[in-house]
Amino acid sequence: MRLINKEDIELKSLAEPQQSFPIAPIQLTDETMVERKMKILNLMSEVNLDCLVIYGDLEHGSNFEYLTGFLTRFEEGMLVLHRDGNAYLLLGNENLNKADKARLIAKSIHVPHFSLPNQPMDGEEPFETYLQRAGIKKNQKVGLVGWKMFTTKQVDARKIYDTPYYIVQALIHLVGEEKLENYADFFIGGAKGARTTNNANELAHYEFGAQLASFGLLKALNQIEVGMSEMTLGNLLNQAGQRNSVVTIAAAGERFIKANIYPTEKKLKQGETLSLTVGYKGGLSSRAGYVARGEEDLPSDQKDYLEKVAKPYFAAVVSWLENMKINSIGADIYNLIDKVLPQKKYHWHLNPGHLVADEEWMSSPIYPDSSEVLKSGMLLQIDIIPSVSGYAGASCESTIALADEELRNDLHKKYPLLWGNIVKRRSFLKDILNIQLPPEVLPMSDTVAYYRPFMLDKQAVLRKKQSR
Repeated sequence: MRLINKEDIELKSLAEPQQSFPIAPIQLTDETMVERKMKILNLMSEVNLDCLVIYGDLEHGSNFEYLTGFLTRFEEGMLVLHRDGNAYLLLGNENLNKADKARLIAKSIHVPHFSLPNQPMDGEEPFETYLQRAGIKKNQKVGLVGWKMFTTKQVDARKIYDTPYYIVQALIHLVGEEKLENYADFFIGGAKGARTTNNANELAHYEFGAQLASFGLLKALNQIEVGMSEMTLGNLLNQAGQRNSVVTIAAAGERFIKANIYPTEKKLKQGETLSLTVGYKGGLSSRAGYVARGEEDLPSDQKDYLEKVAKPYFAAVVSWLENMKINSIGADIYNLIDKVLPQKKYHWHLNPGHLVADEEWMSSPIYPDSSEVLKSGMLLQIDIIPSVSGYAGASCESTIALADEELRNDLHKKYPLLWGNIVKRRSFLKDILNIQLPPEVLPMSDTVAYYRPFMLDKQAVLRKKQSR
């Protein structure tokens, strides 16, 4: 593995990356939706599951959406998928009309329990009755899927459920406690999870969100000025009426005052810290640094920010990108970052990189002692969060995909405009930032590794020094 250190990093006046257009959504094809369903059915067959019960709501609906193609907005919903491929959609008052719009053939069942409080409960029956109408029978082996798997070592993770109690209670009463288990890993688990890898259509679909986030971030970065409000920045970050995958962050100076997590009318001041984040399906872009033109604008005890925080952090970003390869082991990536940016000194705590899809954080193959293998089709987000007391944070989060030669050829053939943008992005990283990406690493947005630590200087960018 190639290790980069802070001596390999320099601050240089550079032109910004050329923006990719058009930024337009690419829909998932019918073939992709069939492929998704077959992935799940095959996993069910491997463990002799009779059916999967997949719960979803607006905030926790990505596994549900993976097969149905839609979220239930402000209601709850449930998909019951049997091993023979038969499916039932259990929906509330205001989503029942979505059943015939779903991306898989399913019989609809009206479940008023899934509606909003005080709405009509017409046709109400015991919840267990709805499960029976969806084909679930006594003593069947049933997998329950919410939005997360559990990786605890203290108890049996398959017996921990993140779905509402009334659903768990009804299922246990119907099939028996020993017959019910958590199978969210069928969707998001690193070893076999169906959602952890993507085909060419899915990568093109998710690139829209990753690039949209990048576009909004660069738009905001280019307009940062002293006296601008956080809300003005937040408005620049958000784009095209799309639903965010995380709370949009435009936070200047001290954060979380009176528990607030949203942009306010607070005005930017010279020399204070600034964090910006925006995310959509497929990717997030985040930057952190100072409202400053250079070190001279920083508080007297923080003027060494570049050497103390920013350069070591960016060396870790470059190391991550240059060593991200198919068949790498998760623990090796984790240990690499710990060598370049020692955890004991820089106090990062979470996984240095994770999987992305409809949600901002799906799961991560990168953790201590991980034996998980990085695969072609994975979407990964750079996510290294140093914390050095007395200094601003550093952030240059963006999304990449891993794609073997076959997948790259498929992208080139089916989505030539997208492929052209990927080639252009790789060239910018190589020729301008001197970052040598492995051939399987595909930048999913224009601003991957584009980092301005002093946000009032619109040209000063960190990059890897040229090799001599």
